[in-house]
Amino acid sequence: MPKTVETLTVTRWKHDVTNNHLKGREKQATGAGNGDQLLPAKISLASGICIIVGTIIGSGIFITPSGVLKGAGSVGLALIIWIACGLYSFLGALCYAELGTSIKRSGADYAYIYEAFGPFLAFVRLWIECLIIRPGCQTIVALTFAQYILQPFYADVPSSAPTITLAVVCILILTLVNCWDVQLALATQNVLTIFKVLGLVCVIVTGFVQLCLGQTRNFENPFAGTTHSAYDVSVAFYRCLFAYYGWNSLNFVSEEVKRPHKNLKRALVISCLLCTTLYFLTNVAFFTTISANEMRENAAVPFTFANILYGPLAWLMSLLVAVSSFGAGNGIVFTSARLLWVGAKEHQLPQLLGMIQMYRGTPIPAIIFTAILSLIYLFFGNVFSLIYFFSAVNWLAIAAGVFVLIWMRWKRPDLTRPYKASLVWPIVYLICTIYFIFPPLYEDLLDTGVGVLIMLTAVPVYFFLVKPYYRPDFLDRWTGAFTRGVQKALLVY
Repeated sequence: MPKTVETLTVTRWKHDVTNNHLKGREKQATGAGNGDQLLPAKISLASGICIIVGTIIGSGIFITPSGVLKGAGSVGLALIIWIACGLYSFLGALCYAELGTSIKRSGADYAYIYEAFGPFLAFVRLWIECLIIRPGCQTIVALTFAQYILQPFYADVPSSAPTITLAVVCILILTLVNCWDVQLALATQNVLTIFKVLGLVCVIVTGFVQLCLGQTRNFENPFAGTTHSAYDVSVAFYRCLFAYYGWNSLNFVSEEVKRPHKNLKRALVISCLLCTTLYFLTNVAFFTTISANEMRENAAVPFTFANILYGPLAWLMSLLVAVSSFGAGNGIVFTSARLLWVGAKEHQLPQLLGMIQMYRGTPIPAIIFTAILSLIYLFFGNVFSLIYFFSAVNWLAIAAGVFVLIWMRWKRPDLTRPYKASLVWPIVYLICTIYFIFPPLYEDLLDTGVGVLIMLTAVPVYFFLVKPYYRPDFLDRWTGAFTRGVQKALLVY
């Protein structure tokens, strides 16, 4: 919004709240986008690790092993792919550690693209991320949570009313937790992450016991049946990357990290290495009990594993998947709200989304906006295919962020860099991205074309609604009035 509308909004708001709460804040409220810090730094190293690990470990590790094995063809190559994708994420994390400590703004690749290439390309990224990827992923997480909560009680999980109802409850609970208090959201993330990690450790220990009992048939000739198709291998990598989604989540909230010059890199490195280790050992555990042929034909790998080894306690696996999904959802809500908040500070989203609740210090409008979109997506059956394509867009956007590192080394060599990554890492990362992403996109040109058309909708939105020169005056008046009303209702500034 133009400064005139922002100033008018704050002026009207001053008549409705006490001067004590507004004292010293008018400058901040009218200066959205000028770099003022409105959200306090409350994220410690431990909480940062929990945000990343809790976002990465969702349903991916439970539903991806079958698809990775199909593409790899053999147990040995499948396990190598799990490690390789972890190392790929680790290289990206090293690059983002430099970007996050040198470009000191939340928003991850959106902020980095904005800094290097300007507002237009950054808005295209913001448009897709905020309207489709983030709320869509929250919808999928909520549906996954609902399905696995119901699984112990139904032979066939219902796909209509009960599932949707529980998914709505999941979204509303996550919204309430994140609106209520930052520390509550962080504590929730920490507890759920610990639970998830302990759950995977239990699976790993079970697999180790199986190995000690001599269950090694899948490892006696591990590379038998390995595919000779480079395309199949790239598809296997692409499927595996789904399980590593979210390794850059802390960069979306880097302004709220305590001592980011040290803790950001540490959290990224520790989280990527921890998740890679857990994923590799979990897959080894699965292979101690399930044959390669069974795993190719059955996507419900963890439940086959649990039914064979845990018997009447097999329902604990459903609980683990549900909690993993819920924790991933909490991480998505927490980081999504901050992305919207950053976009509003840069005047690329409505001013309202850049406001925080004056007593609780949480970006309530941004959280509620994401929740509304997620609830809408619950009633669209094609949200899964939509997110499947835009997950590729997401990896390409992250690659663009990595390219910013190289670009900034050339354009701004004097930029202060508390941590400086070797230029070898971004180059290797970008080469791997081309191999992982483009073959699956080329194979499905129809979805690729539809996705590109959806991305292009950002162009008219940017030039007619975002840029002040083209934006109609009546829109500013309407949004200004709506903003003042919501400010009074939610006590946000």
